[in-house]
Amino acid sequence: MKSLFRLLTLTAGMLLIAACGSGGGGGDRDDQDFARGSNVGTNCNGSCADTPTALTAADVEQVIAQAVAQAKALDTVATIAVVDRVGNVLAIFRMNGVLAATTRVRVISKSGIDGGLEQLELPIDGSDAVAAIAKAVTGAYLSSEGNGFSSRVASQIVQDHFNPGEDNQPAGPLFGVQFSQLACSDFVLDDIDADAVRNTIGPKRSPLGLSADPGGFPLYKNGTPVGGIGVISNDFVYGLDLDISDTDFDSDELIALAGTYGFAVPADRQADRITVDGKILRFSDSDFGAVASAAGGAGPGLPTSDGILVSVKDYYDSTAGVLAGTAFGSAASGVRSDGGVTYPGRDAFIFVDGANVDRHPPTNGTNLQAAEVRDLIDQALLVANRARAQIRRPLGSAARVTISVVDTDGEILGMARTRDAPVFGADVSLQKARTAAFFSATDAAAYISALPDTQYFTPDLMPSRTIRMDDYVTATRNFVGDATALSNGIAFSDRAGGNLSRPFYPDGINSSPNGPLSKTRGEWSPFSTGFQLDLSMNAIVTHLLFLLDDPRAPTDVGSNCASGTSSGSPPRVANGVQIFPGSVPIYRGNTLIGGIGVSGDGVDQDDMISFLAVHQVSQLPGATINNAPTSIRADTLSPQGVRLRYVSCPQKPFNDTDQQQVCNGL
Repeated sequence: MKSLFRLLTLTAGMLLIAACGSGGGGGDRDDQDFARGSNVGTNCNGSCADTPTALTAADVEQVIAQAVAQAKALDTVATIAVVDRVGNVLAIFRMNGVLAATTRVRVISKSGIDGGLEQLELPIDGSDAVAAIAKAVTGAYLSSEGNGFSSRVASQIVQDHFNPGEDNQPAGPLFGVQFSQLACSDFVLDDIDADAVRNTIGPKRSPLGLSADPGGFPLYKNGTPVGGIGVISNDFVYGLDLDISDTDFDSDELIALAGTYGFAVPADRQADRITVDGKILRFSDSDFGAVASAAGGAGPGLPTSDGILVSVKDYYDSTAGVLAGTAFGSAASGVRSDGGVTYPGRDAFIFVDGANVDRHPPTNGTNLQAAEVRDLIDQALLVANRARAQIRRPLGSAARVTISVVDTDGEILGMARTRDAPVFGADVSLQKARTAAFFSATDAAAYISALPDTQYFTPDLMPSRTIRMDDYVTATRNFVGDATALSNGIAFSDRAGGNLSRPFYPDGINSSPNGPLSKTRGEWSPFSTGFQLDLSMNAIVTHLLFLLDDPRAPTDVGSNCASGTSSGSPPRVANGVQIFPGSVPIYRGNTLIGGIGVSGDGVDQDDMISFLAVHQVSQLPGATINNAPTSIRADTLSPQGVRLRYVSCPQKPFNDTDQQQVCNGL
């Protein structure tokens, strides 16, 4: 009888979803508005967060209660995590029966692949919470006052084709972003410090990076994002949607959506109101019309008869109970206004520590002076504030991004952000800056060759085959037909290096070979990308083993994702590498002196802001820094007869002028 009830419930849910369409397009308007709570009719453009807004403990309890009610209506069990906007875990709730439902959480996107994180099966006690945290962080980090993105959106934009399943289309615009916010990063922070004292300063790390598995949504109050909810349930598979041509019933997604009742993204900011390359983003395959009435009216209070709060070390201590979030933009959140001190007139925001001191002010490096770093960030802010945003509303908004400048050894020389930039772009902009500086260096090949082998695992976490990192150097040299590649000083932007990191070269053409930094077609998946993941694979798995109390990892990883590098070595790519556009190396004449990375509001915008920032500084009186000379840029290379691309700037990018082709000839 129970299984029959479940079948009828699931069938009814799928019929409702099919009738309503995806992403808020259907259902009764009054129900939709009620689900959005204080976000109905808001028209925030980044300034709403000036009024401190955050999740209260009561809000978190209501979100969980609603999600639990929906899970019960589906006759299933779930684990639910709630975070604030900078990734502080506010609660993890495990429903009764989760541990009995299965013994493992399976990481699966494609069958027949045994590389990277693909096919891992993690003990349910702990990994359920880890997966839920990653989904919640994704919903929070990808969203802003101008756009509300979900983990289903992430699934759409990180795969080998955009849209997924459409052959001979280029890879997703944020191809590779899933391997950011990593626990081994030296930028994102622990939730709990060494003294087990909770620290609200963010941004915080994610145990699995950003998630492409549906079931993660942002949470909003008064039009501003205040956090995210993540859910894993039913079959406890951590995967993604490989085909968006149909409408799926996903219990994780419907339960998480129910949790957002009263905190849902404003209708005009929902992802399916935003286009990329002329394609509509996919917010959800569920709709509030499919949410059970019991879920919409659940709460207040934590449903303690249905489950318990559970701890994840270094992320959340359940003995502290349900926590309140921090107000984004306040010093307590770790992100606040610069107040015009360092970047006057730019409306800039900075990252601060527990003493409210700028974590990464303009600083002297080996090759760059603090004044030059300040000028680079200042000019990037200027370009961003003029630029027309790609992935936010209202139309005509300025681009919202984070900017990072690094030395040739990866040391952070300065970071800042524009108003309301999505949180994920902070760690990613740093990855991009370091990646450009690293691949442009004459010792890149030697550094890669000295890295230890990457260890792969069987599904039950036993050692399997190993990958020689030096093989990526050999593959690159063979692919470009140059025995000195990665040691000859060719300048690589992230767009150029990203071209070599795709499972197809040219990008998206199914009949083409894979790039040398990618896995081959039969081995590639979003959970096994190639050099990008293999660089950090040992550290990622060590962290998972640590969280799951596996004796093979008695201590956690340090703050360097490049596994095997000593703690005292330069942080060349300490938070991993990134393989979608938005960075360029910086030169003084013909000499590499650093890198600049930009991330947040469209990859062409990111490219333009980084490239033009360097150019505009080169035009300042007395300046001696410049973009890479055209003769050594990666677009002078034509591996396999196809020219690499260096940067790609929007044709008509600015709100204050009709100027076009602004990067041509520079």
